[in-house]
Amino acid sequence: MVRNPFPFAINTYGYTASHGAPDCLRHLAGQGYTDFELMMYPGHLWPATTDAAERRALRHLVEREGLRIMSLNMPNIDINIAAAAEEMRRHSLGLLHAILELAGDLEVPGVVIGPGKANPLMPAPKEQLLGNFFRALDELAPHADRVGTQLYVENMPFAFLPDAESLAAALDRYADPRIAVVYDVANAVFIGEDPDPGLRSVQGRLKLVHLSDTPREVYRHSAVGEGVVRFATLPSLLEAIGYADLPMLEIIADDADRAIADSVERLFAQGWPRGS
Repeated sequence: MVRNPFPFAINTYGYTASHGAPDCLRHLAGQGYTDFELMMYPGHLWPATTDAAERRALRHLVEREGLRIMSLNMPNIDINIAAAAEEMRRHSLGLLHAILELAGDLEVPGVVIGPGKANPLMPAPKEQLLGNFFRALDELAPHADRVGTQLYVENMPFAFLPDAESLAAALDRYADPRIAVVYDVANAVFIGEDPDPGLRSVQGRLKLVHLSDTPREVYRHSAVGEGVVRFATLPSLLEAIGYADLPMLEIIADDADRAIADSVERLFAQGWPRGS
């Protein structure tokens, strides 16, 4: 059961260049938001530069202010766990292992990961990419379990498993019930996927839903109303598949405060419930 009367959680992507994570949480809490996904970005929140005292202070801030960090998210354009080069896979896994440790220290229930990317000009065979992805899960899933968090694999247009059906099939083949899914609606629409069958294909593993808008011509995570995503049908769809947590607004904009506030009002205008 969602405890927060405000019906959306907020991803901090739009604040990575302007705020450290503690200041960002205070800033957004001052606007009435209480539930968040923190982005992993140097200067915002980064495992290697966040020592034990800073981790304790951030956890205490969350507890004191009555906030909730739902997930940590690494910009997966920077890493590749399915790369052809072992060195890139090792480096990517090292960063993700550090993020898992941070999630454990902050008592965050999920860490968003991507399945990895193929060379768009000469992709490796699908079985090779799957093998690299599965070997990464062999390391990451037990580590997540040990520190008390969970892997959330996301549908990403630039990943070698960009659509929900192929992502669900791969995870079913891997057959580890600990591994969950975050479904990004804008990512789906950008590649031409209908969110209705997309969400239904991952509903058994679904932990989180990302909301933003995008045109089809260029990849964006824009404010609601600035693209082609049809949001009005989503509340009934999420109810039908049993999604009971807060949707996550992942809006990336120069003026993130205004873009998020405008998105909320446009979603209300399209019939999204205002909370209880």
